[in-house]
Amino acid sequence: MTRLLLINPNISESVSELIRAEAQRSAASDTEVEVLTAPFGVAYIETRFEALIGAYAAAQLAAEHHARFDAVIVAAFGDPGLAGLREALPCPVTGLTEAALASACLLGHRFSIVAISQRIRAWYRETVHANGLSDRLASIRALDEPLADIGRVQSNQGERLVALAERCVAEDGADVIVLAGAPLAGLARSLQGRLPVPAVDGVSSAVRHAQSLVALQPGSARMGSFAPPPAKGNKGLPPAIAALLQRNPS
Repeated sequence: MTRLLLINPNISESVSELIRAEAQRSAASDTEVEVLTAPFGVAYIETRFEALIGAYAAAQLAAEHHARFDAVIVAAFGDPGLAGLREALPCPVTGLTEAALASACLLGHRFSIVAISQRIRAWYRETVHANGLSDRLASIRALDEPLADIGRVQSNQGERLVALAERCVAEDGADVIVLAGAPLAGLARSLQGRLPVPAVDGVSSAVRHAQSLVALQPGSARMGSFAPPPAKGNKGLPPAIAALLQRNPS
């Protein structure tokens, strides 16, 4: 059995339920999924500073619970803390953005991202750049009104999201639509056949890619930029994080 840990770096339990539902629908029959919600932070991440907070919350949960799992997924678009967790954890780690972009690149050349807020666009653009895919980004379009309930974005804003996706295709030349963010988990599945191009979801992509990484058994880095951080003195850290920092004897 493959065991996957999905970490919601936001405090919204309603979003964690969306993540859990889509992860369970996407997982193979012999895969067990567990979703944990950040014990501190914000309702949903829109800015770089909020991503910093979410990254630390994800690090704390990963440090405390990773030993029970075969792979860890950062279940927020933008992948807060992903690179650092990949250094520190002995198991495969992926995130919603990385996985969704990988799926999109297998389905077409240029992709567009449909997001839940205007403020989030700059951070998403930087995340695409960090993944080396800026040349394949057709556009980022986003909702332009306040979100009354983050857990009900799909039902409250569903038609507006569809209209944004259609504009990405008609006006921006997108071959694939990436529906961004954990609050949109499962929307791509429900829109099958409605859009003129493929649509991908971060949660389902991350679950499937994580399963593949576990099956591949690629080993973990002992050298290179993703080798574990070198052991050094530290102070004031939660015990589980301090233990991760001692994993590398060098």
